[in-house]
Amino acid sequence: MYKEYFKFYKHINSLEKQSNIIDFENEVNTKFMKPKILTSEFFNDDKEILDNLGLKSNISDWKCYDVLNVPGLIFIKNPFTSIGQKYWLKRCIADYTKKPNRLNIDAHRILGDGEDWWTLSNKNGINLKLRNQLRWATLGYHHDWDTKVYSETAKSEFPMDLSKLSKTIIKLLQFPDEFMAEAAIVNFYHPSSTLSGHTDHSEYNLSAPLLSISFGLSAIFLIGGHSLDDKPVAILLRSGDTIIMSKESRLCYHGVPKVLLPKNDQYFNYDNELEEPFKSYMQVTRININVRQVNNV
Repeated sequence: MYKEYFKFYKHINSLEKQSNIIDFENEVNTKFMKPKILTSEFFNDDKEILDNLGLKSNISDWKCYDVLNVPGLIFIKNPFTSIGQKYWLKRCIADYTKKPNRLNIDAHRILGDGEDWWTLSNKNGINLKLRNQLRWATLGYHHDWDTKVYSETAKSEFPMDLSKLSKTIIKLLQFPDEFMAEAAIVNFYHPSSTLSGHTDHSEYNLSAPLLSISFGLSAIFLIGGHSLDDKPVAILLRSGDTIIMSKESRLCYHGVPKVLLPKNDQYFNYDNELEEPFKSYMQVTRININVRQVNNV
């Protein structure tokens, strides 16, 4: 059943008449979602922590929900400020794509010693071919796409700012155990991109939540159950929207069948928010950062 729904959403051209897609921008539908109360006890005297991370410092401005159809799935509606969004997408584009982080284009030996993808993509004008070749970067423990196993010999230092962001969000959600951000995959999607249905089961600690943050173009996120025979639910993700997969949802099949074309995505306007060349890149790109804990503490 998952594959049939994935194929259906992959080929839609408009969100019109798609009432079966959960949209948190609209009025809360108690059949699908339940508002989740966040704790502010940790930050009553230090809202500067949130502000420095590019997050809205007033917790009451955060809109957070439990997705009832998928136990353990939590949705946070864009908790970032506009300045925060710019900071994080720039970090993803210009910094997280540098060595020692690993990129999908490494296998093609495109980059020479000391070169980085973003600088080379914009040297002497925009190199669209090179720019569009980047699909992912791995941070911390580098995910092995063939063996699906993490190794102590394939690991680099995890970015401190992304670690602090992840821990702060998880702490606000009152998870019982401290979250250790040890591995991340930064995905770069274009309007024709998809991510097939899969489960994230490579981590040794599968009880720890998985954090997923999106920037740029909107997309349809499809999540089902522990079997491909289970009926999935579709959720519209806009720029800044954040999902936490925990408990039962941690091992559910999920994917991205559709990234919205720019003309159909007016939810985050970069025209006056970003300077070139970031602006032109984000007008045709969706960035997703997913952070996970690998080991048992």
